[in-house]
Amino acid sequence: MADKNLIYIKDKEGYVKGIYPEEMKPEYTQITHEECEEESGEKFYKETYGRGGARKGAGRKPKNGVVLKFQVRVSEKEKEFLNYARKNHLDYDSLMQG
Repeated sequence: MADKNLIYIKDKEGYVKGIYPEEMKPEYTQITHEECEEESGEKFYKETYGRGGARKGAGRKPKNGVVLKFQVRVSEKEKEFLNYARKNHLDYDSLMQG
């Protein structure tokens, strides 16, 4: 109901809708756009659910970002070693050679 040429009506059964002026019939009652939104439930929907939009995590994945996250279960000793290695900037390649 975004067309500027529309007029909003309520028919004799109580249904509301937007029509073009040339479609107007004697049994229709003209109402405002705000009344039409209120009667049709569109106002409630907009207030409750907002505008819509993308869901979290939907769409294309980033080309240069981290897409997958891996988790590995390690023992306490392994965790301590990894923390020590990170803290002291150990070179893993040189350790793996020997």
